[in-house]
Amino acid sequence: MTRLIALALLSATALGTPAMAQSLAGRSFSFDAGLGVKYSPEYMGSDNLDSSPWLILKNADADRDKPDGFSFLPSLNYIGKREASDYPDLHGMSDVGIAGEAGLKVSYRMGDMTSYGAIRKGFGGHHGVVGELGAKYRMEYNDRLTLWTGAELGLGSDDFTDTYFGVTGGESISSGHRAYDPEGGAYIARLSVEARYEFMPDTALMGRLTYGRLLGDASDSPLVQERNQPSVSIGVARRLNFRF
Repeated sequence: MTRLIALALLSATALGTPAMAQSLAGRSFSFDAGLGVKYSPEYMGSDNLDSSPWLILKNADADRDKPDGFSFLPSLNYIGKREASDYPDLHGMSDVGIAGEAGLKVSYRMGDMTSYGAIRKGFGGHHGVVGELGAKYRMEYNDRLTLWTGAELGLGSDDFTDTYFGVTGGESISSGHRAYDPEGGAYIARLSVEARYEFMPDTALMGRLTYGRLLGDASDSPLVQERNQPSVSIGVARRLNFRF
C-alpha cells in the first residue's frame, strides 16, 4: 500500500523530472512564514473543537513571475501530540508524540489554477508515508487581497492510519474499544477557502476555513466520534523572498 500511495502522489513528477536538473541560477523562491491560532478537532476523529497554535508555512512559490508550468518545492508538515489521558474517549490508548513530515511537492500552474501532488515521510509520532492530491483557484481582488478556493484528497500509508486510527489488541483490552487494523489509502477529503490580506509590505493577515470529511477505513475507526472535521485558522505571516 505504501508503494501504491507513493506512485499515486509522484506520478505527476515524471513529466517534469528533466526540469529539476536545470541550473537554479537566476531563479527565485518565496513563501509566507508566521504564527497564528487554529480552532479544529482535538485529534483526528474527535467531535470536540479546541484551539492550538498554527504554524504558517504557506504559499511557497518558485519563479512567481512565471504564470504557468511546473514547480518543485519542499513539503513540510507537523501533527501535534495526542495524549490519551487528555481525552475521555481515548482512555486506555497509547500516547502519540509530535510528528514531523518532510518531502516534496510538485505543482503545475496554468493561469489562476494550480494542481499539485505532495508526498512526505513522517518521523517522531508516526513513520508512515502521507501526502495530498489537490487543486486551488486563485483570485486576486487587488494588490493587497488574495483569495484561494481548493479541493484536496489526503492519502496515508498503513503505518499512518494504524497510528491515528488503529487499535491494537492490548489497547482494546485497556480502552474497551474493539481491535481495529485499518488499511492505508485515501483517509480524508477537504474543501477550503483561504485569504491573504497584505496590510504592510510583505506582511499579511492570513485566514483559512476548511471542511474535512474522513473517508474509508479511517472513518470506520472506533476512535472516530465525528467524520466531519472542520477548522478555522487565523494568523500573521511575513513573505520571505530568496534569489539564486
